[in-house]
Amino acid sequence: MANRNKHLNPNQSYDPPRCWVGDSHKICYKTREEAELAARVAEYDHHISAKLSVYKCEYGDHWHLSSN
Repeated sequence: MANRNKHLNPNQSYDPPRCWVGDSHKICYKTREEAELAARVAEYDHHISAKLSVYKCEYGDHWHLSSN
């Protein structure tokens, strides 16, 4: 049986895909569902009381988070 657990090397960094939106270099999410999950996690992790929203990028086939 193959080892199904994947472990990241603690010395390895993860740099998510990003694109320029106006003056911001924003993280890209492949699907709306992925972006919505990231928004809920960010709200929890950073104690954000206002709900973050998601929107489809006008420059590519991906999604971003927004505080508006």
